[in-house]
Amino acid sequence: MSNDQPPPGQPPEDDPFRKRPPGDQPPPSSGSPYDGAPPPPPPPYDAGPYGGGPYGGGPYGADPLAGMPPLAEPGKRILARLIDFLIISIPLYLISLPWGGAVGGSSGNNDDDVGDLFAQTYSGHQLVWSLIGLVVYVAYDTYFTHKDGRTLGKRLLKMRVAMLNDGRVPDTGAAFMRAVVLWLPALLCCPCLWWLINIVLMFTDKPYRQGLQDKAAKTVVVTVN
Repeated sequence: MSNDQPPPGQPPEDDPFRKRPPGDQPPPSSGSPYDGAPPPPPPPYDAGPYGGGPYGGGPYGADPLAGMPPLAEPGKRILARLIDFLIISIPLYLISLPWGGAVGGSSGNNDDDVGDLFAQTYSGHQLVWSLIGLVVYVAYDTYFTHKDGRTLGKRLLKMRVAMLNDGRVPDTGAAFMRAVVLWLPALLCCPCLWWLINIVLMFTDKPYRQGLQDKAAKTVVVTVN
């Protein structure tokens, strides 16, 4: 019998499954299936700022949320929006007081007609202050969303706005579109209905919890550390 045979129970020296002590590494793979699978090809997409695929799933299959940070909770989004509203509305109201205030006025009668109430609310300087408020709110949202995706309310609650396709901070056009769709109907047309629609969408929209402003600008709101 040859002396080159290994002792009983021991694998031969060239056995690819033999455990080796640290530092004793096997030779580079030759492509054989016994040497392990070859490395995967590089991904044909931009990995994005969070690693993995871009927003929308990329190579991760059917899951559209793969590769993106967690979506912000609707309750926190509502609270952040309330904080932003107070940050703007309180100073704006105080500034408007010498001119009669920025809230709808009254003609002094008890007429409950909705049309008359609308006319009273948006007559004269009240309409002017509503337009001033619209400009301020849109400018505020556009500036901070384009700056780093976070208004002051979102910064306090650790959220930010991100483009859906790749997670980057929205550019000026997307930030402006988002602000206009959010504030224009809310301040000049149908505030209660508009807020109700957006709140319902934040809880029910699948899979990204997008409000109407997010759908218009193609954005999502995500959590940050």
